[in-house]
Amino acid sequence: MFGSPGTVALRADGLKITSTAGKEILHGVSFNLVAGKIRGLVGESGSGKTTAGLACMGHFRAGLLNTGGSVALYRDGEVLEVLSLNDAGQRKLRGGSISYVPQDPSLSLNPAMRVGEQIMEVLRIHRPEDSERDRRGRITEVLAEVGLRNDKAYQRRYPHQLSGGQQQRIGIAMAFACRPAVMILDEPTTGLDVTTQAMVLKTIGELTRRHAVASLYITHDLAVVAELADDVTVMLRGDVVEDGPAKQVLYSPQHAYTRRLIRAVPDLAGRHRIGEVNAVTGAHPIVTAAGPIVDAAHPIVDAAGTGPGAPQGPASGSEPVSGTRAGERAGRHALPVPHDAAPATDNLLNATGIRLNYGPAQVLDGVDLHLGVGESLMLLGESGSGKTTLARCLAGLNDRYQGNVSLSGTQLQPGARQRSITERQRIQYVFQSPFSSLNPRRTIGESVAVPLQMAGQDSGRQQRAKVLEVLDQVKLGAGYIDRRPGELSGGERQRAAIARALVNAPSVLVCDEVTSALDVSVQAAIIDLLRTLQVETGMAMLFVTHNIALARHISQRMAVLQKGRIVDVGPTDDVLDHPQSDYTRELITNVPTL
Repeated sequence: MFGSPGTVALRADGLKITSTAGKEILHGVSFNLVAGKIRGLVGESGSGKTTAGLACMGHFRAGLLNTGGSVALYRDGEVLEVLSLNDAGQRKLRGGSISYVPQDPSLSLNPAMRVGEQIMEVLRIHRPEDSERDRRGRITEVLAEVGLRNDKAYQRRYPHQLSGGQQQRIGIAMAFACRPAVMILDEPTTGLDVTTQAMVLKTIGELTRRHAVASLYITHDLAVVAELADDVTVMLRGDVVEDGPAKQVLYSPQHAYTRRLIRAVPDLAGRHRIGEVNAVTGAHPIVTAAGPIVDAAHPIVDAAGTGPGAPQGPASGSEPVSGTRAGERAGRHALPVPHDAAPATDNLLNATGIRLNYGPAQVLDGVDLHLGVGESLMLLGESGSGKTTLARCLAGLNDRYQGNVSLSGTQLQPGARQRSITERQRIQYVFQSPFSSLNPRRTIGESVAVPLQMAGQDSGRQQRAKVLEVLDQVKLGAGYIDRRPGELSGGERQRAAIARALVNAPSVLVCDEVTSALDVSVQAAIIDLLRTLQVETGMAMLFVTHNIALARHISQRMAVLQKGRIVDVGPTDDVLDHPQSDYTRELITNVPTL
């Protein structure tokens, strides 16, 4: 089934996809997939990258039609035209010659089936000629190939008994079980912490090169592409705007849009500030949560203002985007400090001796943490480290802990319901998913007004005025007050969620993985918004994340949590430049960089 390394395994040529309403989604997209190599297919949400990847399997989402182009699969000396096959032929192809790894393993794996049986199901469908003994042997083999245990006890586990990274590697094992010629991976590491991401990326790279698979890696994360891909295709609104070897595209980008994406990637070294990126312009308008990034009224410009051929991002070395600021060191950008921020010793929020157990499992083990007035503190850790649990304890959303939490010297009750209205107003929480944190039946204005209604301190007119004010603060404006979440992009929804948290003017804003579901340019816009809001309001912020690359862009101080214990804490530069624990050093090592 496998091709010879370096030979073309699949060729997409002039792909055109149109909606049933007549809108063209892909405008003649072309690229090759080469045996033993990985092609990164890069673009923001809505660029058409997933649509192009699915088209390689002859699959089109509901409401989309193939209106042009071809997909040729080169297999065993023959050329197979994928889009000309009937439904039965395409189903036989998928999972056999061409496999697919979706983004979220928790949704793609059957929760009621043991993981070994899920791999067996793939083999029974696509390898009916194999004996049951051969299939069992292949399951054992493929689990080892993706770096998992392959004993019978492990095969009998259910998906919920595995970590996110293990679930994703089960998904890769299912995709690889029939030894495909082509593997399509759709954002398989989105939402994973850096250590788990590094293991998954290593697995993908080893399988691709060891077995001469042609892999298409769909992503918005250029840092991951730099770590993994041999070639890169950049898509914008259904068009390929740049294509070539990864080093050429990422380090000498020719298109302004590619340079913009590169500048939006958080830099662990802090050499540039994400968010300080001018709008890219072109032939048609594109709108994201941060506003238009393409404007027909202006020629193409970039952050350097020197046109499409100018080097940018990594191509321009370690030069910062803008001029020197007070507080910069070693070319890094210092975070702006709120004008009324108190010294770090003036603690606003104090947590001492926080312990929490779920049954015999200890989740938090005597955590001490403080947050100063106007301070930004990053709480960093892998999945399962206890960081979200700790954040929820501080906000009163989890009242099962032992220990003390105080605000401005006043001890707080464990649960939010037992706290006064004023205490609840002073600590506000922004949840991880912008797609589930807003009520889909309410307008944005109604959702943002809920905290005001619960407080019962303002008239309807006053509430509306405050809602309009806070929507303007988060750069949404009055035009969004009567819209519903389903009409908004992911970035716009997250802005609305931030507005809801800000409407009561909190002293502390807890942000729980608020950028993990967003692509890099929208992430940059949200980070820039939070920095601006903190300076304008003087509020303190606890930024909970697994993404250590954001540290220098959002936090003045950071605490690293491992298995319920803080193993590193201090000013952000000190923790990153001189980590005290092996765990922090490992996290830093595993961060993909451009």
